[in-house]
Amino acid sequence: MPRSTLSVAIITLNEEANLARTLARVQFADDLVVVDSGSTDRTLEIAKYFGAKVFTEPWKGFARQKNSAIEKCVGTWVLSLDADEELTAELQREISLMLEADAATLPQIDGYRLRLRHVFLGRWMRYGGYYPDLKLRLFRRLTPAGAACFTDRPVHESVQIAGRVETLKNDFLHHGYPNLNIYLEHMNRYSSLGGQIVAAKGKVSRSWLAFCWNVALVPTLTFVWNFIFRLGFLDGREGLLLHLYHSAYISWKYAKAWQIGSRAARA
Repeated sequence: MPRSTLSVAIITLNEEANLARTLARVQFADDLVVVDSGSTDRTLEIAKYFGAKVFTEPWKGFARQKNSAIEKCVGTWVLSLDADEELTAELQREISLMLEADAATLPQIDGYRLRLRHVFLGRWMRYGGYYPDLKLRLFRRLTPAGAACFTDRPVHESVQIAGRVETLKNDFLHHGYPNLNIYLEHMNRYSSLGGQIVAAKGKVSRSWLAFCWNVALVPTLTFVWNFIFRLGFLDGREGLLLHLYHSAYISWKYAKAWQIGSRAARA
């Protein structure tokens, strides 16, 4: 039976530091699609060098940008990656074997979760609830129930498909935070988006006790749970920094939601 085809969909903005590593690991795919939102570095040059079809579009948000990339794919299967992610050699082989056996697999599988390893300041975060971080990233472009797509939300978007989903055995890596400056910039942006979501849901209480709970106690309890009880301390100094700053992110998110709610109440 013929091998099923694979498209890889990636969105980019100034990713010259990461993109070559990502694209080098997916050269076994039949179709590479990069949707860029205005890079001013060598991102487009790198994408074209590795044979990707490159499209430039205004930024529409994470989910809509990723859905635009999926719509431009032609493969039976789509692998959606961020530009700072990398397949291991073992996962490459596993996906290739899946594509070869796909037509004979019954009942039909419509998606696969992949096991994500987070690499923080150069160290794999094995503990504290960070591994394995299962992500539905490999899926049929079209299913009997319709086309796969990402949920339209400002942050933490995820794939929606109707059908059977399984989990592959091997890992892919996330190299998103090679230094603290990048991590803190991302957390500042994501906490702003998260605060908007909390405020939009009307979950901002104006009571002093609720404010203390969300901004101080929830972050503290999260740190204790992940760093102590989920063994995050086994990841050393990097683990301490990650869990400490993740707790700060939670505090920022609720503080920003409170700020949005306070402004709306005064308007």
